[in-house]
Amino acid sequence: MKIAFVGKGGSGKTTLSSLFIRHLAAEGVPVVAVDADINQHLGAALGLDETEAAALPAMGEHLRLIKDHLRGANPRIASADTMIKTTPPGEGSRLLRVQEDNPVYDACARPVELDGGAVRLMVTGPFTDADLGVACYHSKTGAVELCLNHLVDGPGEYVVVDMTAGSDSFASGMFTRFDMTFLVAEPTRKGVSVYRQYKEYARDFGVALKVVGNKVQGTDDLDFLRAEAGDDLLVTVGHSDWVRAMEKGRPPRFAALEDSNRLALRTLREAADATYERRDWERYTRQMVQFHLKNAQSWGNERTGADLAAQVDPGFVLGESVTAGA
Repeated sequence: MKIAFVGKGGSGKTTLSSLFIRHLAAEGVPVVAVDADINQHLGAALGLDETEAAALPAMGEHLRLIKDHLRGANPRIASADTMIKTTPPGEGSRLLRVQEDNPVYDACARPVELDGGAVRLMVTGPFTDADLGVACYHSKTGAVELCLNHLVDGPGEYVVVDMTAGSDSFASGMFTRFDMTFLVAEPTRKGVSVYRQYKEYARDFGVALKVVGNKVQGTDDLDFLRAEAGDDLLVTVGHSDWVRAMEKGRPPRFAALEDSNRLALRTLREAADATYERRDWERYTRQMVQFHLKNAQSWGNERTGADLAAQVDPGFVLGESVTAGA
């Protein structure tokens, strides 16, 4: 299952996504965690110290390797130079699996030991001095989008992505790549404004969206979120001494997390798992192609000097039964 955590900056989406990742690891299921936020905090939230977090390999720095691997023997893609962030797979492309070993994971993923098991952590990488005033951050997340476009995941497998803050997620088609999107909202007008904006943008794309109320302190906060989010409000999370200790770098065993918050995490997993039966790989592939053609026309063809529409394999539908190219 592919799961995104979104929300305005400071809403607690990184904290919630890290708790969810810890919950999955404690359940012993395979997890790939991806930090796609401009503020790279997921590693620290998963217990890495500053030195360990800084040493994580940036996916953006291995973009050539990622493209070469995913291109495989796809005859519609002449070279890695003609691949852009939305390039879809086709016959001959190499696909990614959650539990396999491959050159992309070797270069870009690192194991993080958590209570109950380890997860693979991948990060887009922070801005560098060379990027300042020159690069668009969304070019950094292009590596994540390419990998999601070529990812085949099954039931009981999880890819959890901590997305960039606010509505910046809509700067690419990546927001359509998930089975479930959890929007973390505080009980404030600013907190729910991102929810309303996200819901409006996602309306025509069949995005499964649920609201996670965070920093809820009483019935007034709960009533506010219910009034603003209605049936989209899935669960709420309140104060956590465990999280406070984690933020100080001294987290206790995960089993010590408050019962109410453990129940909230189980609710998130149940909601994500329930989307499996509604998977529509044809729609998923169609949306992938839709955004690729849009990017090709607006900037990709000019940038690469190629007709990127020709990369689309009209007979190809991504799905669990598809085998990877050689």
